[in-house]
Amino acid sequence: MNALILALDTTHEFGSIALLDGRKLVEEMLLHSPEGFGHVLFEHLGRLLDRHSRRVEEVECFAAASGPGSFTGVRVGLACVKGLAEAAGRKVVTVSNLEALARFGSAQQRAVVLDARRGEIYGAVYDAPGRPLCDPIVARFAEWLAALPEGEIEFISPDFAPFQQALKGTRFEKSRITTAPRALAAAIGGIAYERYCAGLARDPAEIDADYIRRSDAELYWVNG
Repeated sequence: MNALILALDTTHEFGSIALLDGRKLVEEMLLHSPEGFGHVLFEHLGRLLDRHSRRVEEVECFAAASGPGSFTGVRVGLACVKGLAEAAGRKVVTVSNLEALARFGSAQQRAVVLDARRGEIYGAVYDAPGRPLCDPIVARFAEWLAALPEGEIEFISPDFAPFQQALKGTRFEKSRITTAPRALAAAIGGIAYERYCAGLARDPAEIDADYIRRSDAELYWVNG
């Protein structure tokens, strides 16, 4: 089944947008905006559609990264696809960045890692078909390593260099390490297409973020 998919990721300063026609990638753009994407996103989306002579009304399904990442970045992306989907009368698929990262691996067990700052990481483990083997968490890298399942593990990250030293002296010292691209929109769009075909796309009003870590405001309210 062919369907035009418009996917985006605004969860970190390196974001991306992608247009897919079914499983075929039409174009993916890497974006860099340290100040956030709220002021530039719609302009880039419009240019992408114009380059391929497409209109928003032709998009069958909108997709966005649901997190984890910048709280503002996640909200910008979700608000964008929700608004476009509402206007076009379409549905939405949200995809975890961590699940998208797992698409770049090749092992049966794929441990994906993103820098969460504050000395912590976002981590999760997926099998080859993309099913979660461990719930996504935010934790110290060493603590996360100790909780990983037995067996061969492939580590996947856009930048694993900060964590490389921590593998020495552990059972993961010789594990395969795969560097994923910064642009995740195409992978997000591919997952969204599969869910759209399976009837799993949702009404825009139903979608929500997957922050994993609570915001500073929430933490202050609980601990204050």
